[in-house]
Amino acid sequence: MDFALSANQESIREAVAKICARYDDAYWLKKDKEGGFPADLHKALADAGWLGICIPEEYGGSGLGILDAAIMMRAISESGAGMSGASAVHMNVFGLNPVVVFGTREQCQRMLPGIVDGREKACFAVTEPNTGLNTTQLKTRAVRTGDKYVVNGQKVWISTAQVANKILLLARTTPLEEVKNPTFGLSLFYTDFDRNRIAVHEIEKMGRKAVDSNELFFENFEIPVADRLGEEGRGFEYILHGMNPERILIAAEAVGLGHLALSRAAGYAKTRNVFNRPIGKNQAIQHPLAKNWMELEAAWLMTLQAGWLYDKGLPCGPAANSAKYLAGEAGFRACEQAVMTHGGFGYAKEFHVERYLRESLIPRIAPISPQLILSFIAEKVLGLPKSY
Repeated sequence: MDFALSANQESIREAVAKICARYDDAYWLKKDKEGGFPADLHKALADAGWLGICIPEEYGGSGLGILDAAIMMRAISESGAGMSGASAVHMNVFGLNPVVVFGTREQCQRMLPGIVDGREKACFAVTEPNTGLNTTQLKTRAVRTGDKYVVNGQKVWISTAQVANKILLLARTTPLEEVKNPTFGLSLFYTDFDRNRIAVHEIEKMGRKAVDSNELFFENFEIPVADRLGEEGRGFEYILHGMNPERILIAAEAVGLGHLALSRAAGYAKTRNVFNRPIGKNQAIQHPLAKNWMELEAAWLMTLQAGWLYDKGLPCGPAANSAKYLAGEAGFRACEQAVMTHGGFGYAKEFHVERYLRESLIPRIAPISPQLILSFIAEKVLGLPKSY
C-alpha cells in the first residue's frame, strides 16, 4: 500500500500550479468584484494540454485517470483560484466522460478535440427547477421528428452557459407515464448551443461571480439524431458514468480551497501581534487550525481512494460520495476558521478569506446535498431502509 504520489503525479501538480501562479490574488479579487469568465486561465491550461487530461490520446487528450485529474483540480483551487478557477475547467474534465464511454468513434472524433484544445466550451444541462436531485422526474421533452429531435423545457443552475458553445443535455424522449421504470425514457445529447432557441438568464449569486450560473429555456430547440449519445431512452444510465467522477473532482477542489484558506490563516496568525505576542501562539487559535488540517487530510485520503477505485474499474459510489461529503464539510470549516482567525480583517475583501468562505458553500451544496449523501450511505452501505 503506497500513499505517495507518483513522480508523474507530482509533475502534474507542479506544472498546473506553475500555470496558476500567473494569476495572483489581485486577478481573482477583480474577477470576484467584476465577474467575467477567466478565459485567459482556461486558454493557458488548454494550451498546455491539461483540459484533455482524461480524454483518450487518440482524440487529442492525455489518457490519464480521474485520480490524476483530482490532483490537477486540487492544484488549481489551492493556487488561490479557488472555485472560481476550478469551475472554469471542471466541466471539461469530467463532463464528456459519457461521450468517451458511449459515443461512437465518429462522435468522439467530432466532439472531443475541440474541448481538449480549448476551441469549445461545454455546459452540462440536467437539473430542473421543480425536480431538484430527483432526476427521473425531468420534464424537458425531446420529441423525435425524422432525423432530428425538437426540445422544449427548462433547466436551472447550468454553469458556463453564458460562454458555452456546446451543451450536454439530458431530456425525456418517452413520457414518464409510458415507461415501466422512471429511469427509462431519458436520452443524452451533446450538441451545438443554439442561442436562437435557448434563452439564457444568469442567476446572481453570493460567490464565484467569474463563472456564471444560469436558467435555460428551450423553445423548439433542434438536435440532430447524430448528436444523441448511445441508445434512445438510456441517458440516465449514461450520465451515471459522469456522476462519481464529478464527486471526486469537486472533493479535490474543496480540499484545495480548504488548504488555501488554512495557509492564509496560519500565515496571518504568525504575524498578527496582539498583547505583544503573535496570536498564533494562543492555543485558541492553534487548535482549531490543527483540527482543520487533520480533517482536510482525512478527506484527501478518501478522495484519493475514490479516484483509485474509479480508475481501476471497481465500485466507487460509497467512496466518491463520502469523499465529496467529507471534503465539502472540511473545506467549509477551514474557510470559516480562516475568517475567524483574521478577526475583523477576515470580513475585508483585501484579505481574500471571505471569498473562500463564500465559495466553500459550492462543494457543500453541489452536485448533491450532504443530506442525500448520508441517506445514500445509510441505504447502500449500512443496508437501512430507503428514506426518501
